[in-house]
Amino acid sequence: MSPSRLSRLGAKADELAKLSMDKQLRLAVTGLSGAGKTAFITSLVNQLLLGAENHQLPLWTLARKQGFLGAKRVPQPHLHLASFDYLGGMQALQSQPPRWPSPTDGVSELRLKLRYSPQSLIWRKLSHTATLNLDIVDYPGEWLLDLPLLDMSYQQWCEHIANNLQHARKAELAQSWQALLQGLDVHSPADENTLADIAKAYTEYLHRCKDELGLHHIQPGRFVLPGELAGAPILAFFPLPPALLSEPSGSRKAQKASYLGLLEQRFEYYKEHVVKQFYRQHFVKFDRQIVLVDCLSPLNSGHQSFCDMQLAINQILHSFNYGKTSLLRRLFAPKIDKLVFAASKADHVTPEQHDKLVQLLSQLIAEGKRHVKFEGISTQTMALASIKATQSGKVQINGQSFSALKGILQSDADSQKVTTVFPGEVPASLPKPEFWQQQGFEFSPFQAPQANSFEALPHIRIDQAIEFLLGDKFK
Repeated sequence: MSPSRLSRLGAKADELAKLSMDKQLRLAVTGLSGAGKTAFITSLVNQLLLGAENHQLPLWTLARKQGFLGAKRVPQPHLHLASFDYLGGMQALQSQPPRWPSPTDGVSELRLKLRYSPQSLIWRKLSHTATLNLDIVDYPGEWLLDLPLLDMSYQQWCEHIANNLQHARKAELAQSWQALLQGLDVHSPADENTLADIAKAYTEYLHRCKDELGLHHIQPGRFVLPGELAGAPILAFFPLPPALLSEPSGSRKAQKASYLGLLEQRFEYYKEHVVKQFYRQHFVKFDRQIVLVDCLSPLNSGHQSFCDMQLAINQILHSFNYGKTSLLRRLFAPKIDKLVFAASKADHVTPEQHDKLVQLLSQLIAEGKRHVKFEGISTQTMALASIKATQSGKVQINGQSFSALKGILQSDADSQKVTTVFPGEVPASLPKPEFWQQQGFEFSPFQAPQANSFEALPHIRIDQAIEFLLGDKFK
């Protein structure tokens, strides 16, 4: 073989080696409303963009060993998706006074190109540097609550909703939309305006369940977080009382044009073109996932809110049940292999309570996590604060020293008064009835810290999340 041919083959081998060093990973971030998805992604991107020179990431092995060379934003791969508004989030944090980044209500995406020195001696011989294309995808956890609908008929869903109305407070909130059903002949030809009015009233009921009762297990999930479907007829359906679901008389054509017929059709259309479509277009493409959980707000809201949050979180975890007989396996082919459960807002309790926060979250998700681990998905549970808004310290009361937090409460944004508070004890296990009768926990939301363009955002354990979710990709 001629020297020139050997040289060309060598160059080709080097090129292939370098190509093999370029990796890609799709990281999904989700959680129920208020869990802090936007803050997490804003902080994660900020740490990576500034981390090569100004990092606060000691738990990330690559950064600690100075193998992380830098990151930059590059065009996202899916142009039909909204771009995650990182710059808008940073502008909010840099404003006077600083504001938390605005929450999102749909799917958004951002791509970072990470440059690093490979940790493996074998890879280092092939190339001194390598690249990881990291796609970060934000989506509402409420959308995963719709998965059980795929196994339900419209009638079964109506019966499910009716059973949920046994709770007195929910029944009270439901009166306004149920009043619109009085006298409705469900077998008569449907009027689009009437359908839209009742669907709007049902949607308002779901929002009141979230806002007034602190509930999370809301179905259908797109009714409260519609994303790009806001105002679409696909969301103009609602459950009927089971008593109205009698067999219709008349021709099949008349049945399809009736209120009942249209509601059944829209329910099936929603399952096929919204629920299944989300799993086909997005979920099956995720490689890694972090689920953020706000354990603190439900402790404030009461027993019903806490139990509802537990139900919702475990329902979300059903989306990671990939067993051969599972609905997900039958319909799709998910590939998530690492999953983090993170109790967010850890800066809103004193540091010695972080372990309790992790223990509480572990018990909350115990059932769902067992199924996830059985499917071979590696998991980790942690407490973190995406953007740390408080400082910890001690206060003296009657000669005794107590741990406390210092920061600016959201309610004091105008005066910028710094307050020292003790939020109370976080239960280390699922709260017993006596906790709700005499609990002394009070979660107080704090104002965001003032950010600048040159320093990475303060955080608690973002580096631990990076190490678990991404660490193996840098070897």
